[in-house]
Amino acid sequence: MRDKLNIAMFGQKRIPSREGGVEIVVEELAVRMVRLSHSVTCYNRRGHHVGGAEFDGKTAAQYKGVRLRSVPTVEKKGLAAVSASFFAALRCGFGRYNTVHIHAEGPAFFSFIPKWLGKRVIVTVHGLDWQREKWKAGFASKFIRQGERNAVRWADEIIVLSKAVQDYFSNTYGRDTKLIPNGVSRPECRKPELIREKYGLQGQDYILFLGRLVPEKGLRYLIEAFRDVNTDKKLVIAGGSSDTDSFQKELHDMAKDDERIIFTGFVQGALLDELYSNAYVYTLPSDLEGMPLSLLEAMSYGNCCLVSDIPECADVVEDKGLLFPKSDVMALKYQLQYVCDNEEAVYACKAQAADFICGKYNWDDVTEHTLSLYL
Repeated sequence: MRDKLNIAMFGQKRIPSREGGVEIVVEELAVRMVRLSHSVTCYNRRGHHVGGAEFDGKTAAQYKGVRLRSVPTVEKKGLAAVSASFFAALRCGFGRYNTVHIHAEGPAFFSFIPKWLGKRVIVTVHGLDWQREKWKAGFASKFIRQGERNAVRWADEIIVLSKAVQDYFSNTYGRDTKLIPNGVSRPECRKPELIREKYGLQGQDYILFLGRLVPEKGLRYLIEAFRDVNTDKKLVIAGGSSDTDSFQKELHDMAKDDERIIFTGFVQGALLDELYSNAYVYTLPSDLEGMPLSLLEAMSYGNCCLVSDIPECADVVEDKGLLFPKSDVMALKYQLQYVCDNEEAVYACKAQAADFICGKYNWDDVTEHTLSLYL
């Protein structure tokens, strides 16, 4: 019989939450591990939620059997993750855990603390975060790069989400990593009720982007391209700022003369389900991704997906979606016009998307593979 483990996780902002892909991964893994009779404690940040002050609040003591603990957090750009990760690493190191699972490169800076204190340390690299525009300069970039190096030195196992990142670690550090992609669950589609009331959306009348409003998601290209597309369909941009308020304002300024473009802000729950369920096309024009959970989710709802041709997106959709060369505004405009003018092609993609993606990626399999590394 498999040994029962006492597991700690940190690196996420907080669970339960949809503030980013890391939070979704931690929640999915932790809840499933508890169902398998393991003990899991997740160390959450305190402080501001990216969705806005209305989502701020105290963390519950547990969630679906997962123990939740908050750690001190310095509420300042660049220091929130650092401070929370430091205190979480200390508590994990001195706690009675078999395994400490650290999520993301920045928090992995402190991987040496639980390792020195005798814990088995696993690090998941969700993406090469030092490449993200908001962290490219100054202290943050150096800290994240050192976090990557510390993971290479101190982690017993490193999990990566894509072949491209696996090759990066092999070529840069000569370090073997384990490729365990993210998973997805088959959802229940919803009728357009809340989105009709709130945004006037009827269903199949909008193109959806969902994600954090950060430069590497390709939103500048998307808005510039969509403004020149001849269609009555709307563009719905759903997501909140992530220490990128000035960029968010830039996007609003770009879109201010086009009434077809709707910004919803941060969404979750039934509203999110309805947006996924009733989109005509989902688009993700990113320059940089780790493994885009929003893309997996969009396909699980049966969406036709139009994405940039970076490997992290192209490898997910394979031949079940549409691609354009990353950063190419004219190519993106052409593909947007194509989907607006060719419903038959869109619905052909929709017909096969959900079965394909749910068969390819499964959270139960991800959990089993991760537990095998713990042991």
